Amino acid sequence: MNAYIANLLNAVALILFSIWAYLGSINPSMTAFIPFVFGIMLLSLNNGVQYKVISQVRVAAALTLLVFLALIKPLDGSIGRDDHMAIFRVVGMMITSFLALLYFIMNYKSALISSKKY
Repeated sequence: MNAYIANLLNAVALILFSIWAYLGSINPSMTAFIPFVFGIMLLSLNNGVQYKVISQVRVAAALTLLVFLALIKPLDGSIGRDDHMAIFRVVGMMITSFLALLYFIMNYKSALISSKKY
C-alpha cells in the first residue's frame, strides 16, 4: 500500500464514521462533523500525495497527526459513557489515521534513502 492509498482510506473512514456518528446519535451534535471536515481536507490533498507534491504531503501528514491526537479526547468520553458503538467509531478513525501516519513516515524514509548520493 502507498501513502496516497492510506490517506484515501483514512479520509473516507473519517467522512463515513462522522456521518454515522451524526445520524446514529439520539442527540446529534455538529461536533460529529469535525472528522468529516478533516476527511474532506485530506481527500482534497490526496492527488498531491499521490504525485508526491512535498508541500501537500506535509500538510496531509500534519492533518493526519492532528486528527489522531484530537481523537484521544472523544475516545475517553465514549469509554466514560460506555458507548460501544462510539468507541468502535473513534477507534476505527484512530486506526486508519495511525496507519496513514505510518505510511507517510515510511514514504518519507524511503525518499531520504533514495536521495542519498554515494
